[in-house]
Amino acid sequence: MQPPLPVPFQRLAWSNLAAQSAEQLSLAAVPLVAVLMLGAGPGEIGLLAALQTLPFLLLSIPLGLLADRVSRCRLMVAAETLRALSLLALLAMVLTGQLSIAGLALLGFIGAVGTVCFSVAAPALVPAIVPRAALARANGRLELARSMAFAGGPALAGALVAWAGASSAFVLATLLSGAAVALLLGLAEPARMPAARRHALLEIRDGAQFVWRQTYLRPMVIAGTVWNIAWFVLQAAYVPYAVRVLGLTAQGVGITLGAYGAGMVIGALLSPRVVAAMPFGRAIQLGPAVSVLAAATMVATLFAPSGVLAGLAFFLFGVGPIVWTITSTTLRQSVTPHAMLGRVSAVFLAVNAGSRPIGAALGGVVGASMGEAACLWLALAGFVLQAAVIFASQLHALRQLPEPVAAAGQ
Repeated sequence: MQPPLPVPFQRLAWSNLAAQSAEQLSLAAVPLVAVLMLGAGPGEIGLLAALQTLPFLLLSIPLGLLADRVSRCRLMVAAETLRALSLLALLAMVLTGQLSIAGLALLGFIGAVGTVCFSVAAPALVPAIVPRAALARANGRLELARSMAFAGGPALAGALVAWAGASSAFVLATLLSGAAVALLLGLAEPARMPAARRHALLEIRDGAQFVWRQTYLRPMVIAGTVWNIAWFVLQAAYVPYAVRVLGLTAQGVGITLGAYGAGMVIGALLSPRVVAAMPFGRAIQLGPAVSVLAAATMVATLFAPSGVLAGLAFFLFGVGPIVWTITSTTLRQSVTPHAMLGRVSAVFLAVNAGSRPIGAALGGVVGASMGEAACLWLALAGFVLQAAVIFASQLHALRQLPEPVAAAGQ
């Protein structure tokens, strides 16, 4: 029987669950409120979505640098407090009747800044409070929380808005965010060796160079970029394809998309057994391989139109990539010097975020000019490419986590 994870990690895990749930509730509630109370159309909803994702592209690298310079625990407290305040302001707007698209967009941006801080600081903190042998189990616990929030948050937000009014969703989200802050305040972070301060741009360059030169990290960041582009090509085409070709109703489309969250939960639960049952490098390859299978299943609907097949494809997209996220994060934490963990995590976050609008735009252009079917084939080609990058790398030789290598200029 495996020993329990350390108490500091338990506090981090529960705060992560609360924070992720608050985020998913608000992300789902804001567009619902915009449509139902302000009559917002696709343009306004697109603006809200863009501003909620913009901080990931603009601020990941600077905040990653900050995570390597200051207390990561304090940074997460500040980040979650910022999100809680933005949610409190959203609630005040609803209760006072002062709702506006501009206000929703601004507060969505502020809340997302808190999310970015949490996203770069938490993976950097985990190796400091969890034994190296338990990293995969700890990351699996964090990803399970994210998966559960992803699967249940939107449905809960919709139910609250429909049954109890918009304010109820923001009340619950604010309480969850406040609970995350309280849990983080009781988390003691181990002291770090002070590092020599250099110019910020030089430290950021060091993080990016470390990723590019590291044998395992370079193929991972390339594969992640290609995966995100392919995923958003598919996302751009799926809803119109599901309605026009598969003949699904709005409810049917929602069910197929919901299979993605269910797959994430199952994948997170299975991940510890997967990692224990095979060499670590093979476990990392599993995610990209399952993504190819999922994309091929979606392409199969071109020949046998079926909502069940589409739902199976999204389920596989949830199962495989969550195992990839857990194993690749564990490897990244293992090979990266602790003094660079924030910057390296931020490089991955920024690259992934930056590739998403490219995929969405590419999917839109291809879909408009060649039809949704072309997007499905293009997405399949992208998923095959990301798997090829991983299978051609040195990752296959990893039987266990490698020892971390010190980096110059940390």
